[in-house]
Amino acid sequence: MVSKVVTVTNPSGLHLRPAGVLSQTAMKYDCDIIIECGDKKIVAKSVLNVMAAGIKQGTEVTVICDGENEEAALQDVAGAIERGLGEV
Repeated sequence: MVSKVVTVTNPSGLHLRPAGVLSQTAMKYDCDIIIECGDKKIVAKSVLNVMAAGIKQGTEVTVICDGENEEAALQDVAGAIERGLGEV
């Protein structure tokens, strides 16, 4: 299991479009990918769960990957969040 703390940079937080980009990125990998935000644990492969979490700009989240290709998944998902998921 590997993890990394990243800050959400999207001006509007993780609304539908960036949540979709995040989920599509996570779905490329066979490992489990969880986004921890406070006491919430969000399954990154579910766009509805990501949206429902209501994560705002400037929020620090922890990306946790466990399983096959976890290192590559962590770099890809955490990097996508850091780059603004196509919005920044």
